Amino acid sequence: MRAQSPWMLPPALALSFSALMLSACIPAPSGPRTASRPPAARPAPPPPAPAPSWQTQTVAANAVEIDATRYTVRAGDTLSGIARRTGASVEAIARANDIAPPYVIRPGQRLDIPAGRYHEVRRGETGIGIARSYGVDWSQVVTLNDLEEPYILRAGQRILLPSRTAVAAMTREQRAAAFDLDIDDIVTGGEPALAENEEASPPVRTARQVLPADAAVRSPANFTGRFGWPLTGTILAPFGNNGAGQRNNGINIAARRGTPVLAAADGVVLYAGDEIQVHGGLVLLNHGDGWITAYGNMEDLQVARGQRVERGQMIARAGATGQVDQPQLHFEIRRNRQPVDPAQHLPDLS
Repeated sequence: MRAQSPWMLPPALALSFSALMLSACIPAPSGPRTASRPPAARPAPPPPAPAPSWQTQTVAANAVEIDATRYTVRAGDTLSGIARRTGASVEAIARANDIAPPYVIRPGQRLDIPAGRYHEVRRGETGIGIARSYGVDWSQVVTLNDLEEPYILRAGQRILLPSRTAVAAMTREQRAAAFDLDIDDIVTGGEPALAENEEASPPVRTARQVLPADAAVRSPANFTGRFGWPLTGTILAPFGNNGAGQRNNGINIAARRGTPVLAAADGVVLYAGDEIQVHGGLVLLNHGDGWITAYGNMEDLQVARGQRVERGQMIARAGATGQVDQPQLHFEIRRNRQPVDPAQHLPDLS
């Protein structure tokens, strides 16, 4: 066994000493030392876009045209049963025979069944969709059927349409007008048909929830009739006739593009979309008691049909969509479908 040299280190100390000498030979990093940073957090994803609000559903143009006949009421008959049997509508038969609701008939009674072209409504179809599928103006359908507010159709209901002869006689301008929607079309014909005995759903309560596509929007209640400005700016076009044979149903307010547009009062979104070309991005709010506000020429819509909103809540941003040449907001107030001057219902800013 060899004796250990007096100048040699024990193996364990030699290993530590070697590691120390090696680290001394590695140059230290220049500049001040900083603590290591955790990786940057990823930005939160943007909130989901509002669900599609109002779409004209595909309607099969399968109307049945019937001739005028007479029907003798039998025991157990109902007016709805007679309508199904003959192909006419309950309302058309009632009008032709001066029968008032609740449509009581008696055995042996002779009823005139009016001739016409009738479309049977399917659940989820809108009045506008039905009118478009036959190339007729929705207002014609309203008139022919004596439809009244709230203009909610029912599945199984038969709608009287203009005759084929009348449609064939329409001019090119009249045909084009049938596909040119306006705000009143949306108000009166934009609700999807409900199933039998189905009630209009109440407005939702949360910011992002929306009603099912085939549910009707129930009108809010207890509106005070007080509005706030949706945004402030120079009035580009006032309410009423402009002297060139045209009429403005609201006011046009100049704005910077991207300026938030605020709900003028509490309400429920009746429509949000861009189906009406002249107004571009459009939102309609139903405030109840016949009051509706319209906001047009907007972009970046923040709400969807059926959503409940509060006064001052952002619903979109001002833009230049539709038929305008500078960023602005087209704003309307309507009472029982009739446009009224917003200046008479907004607070004085002076």
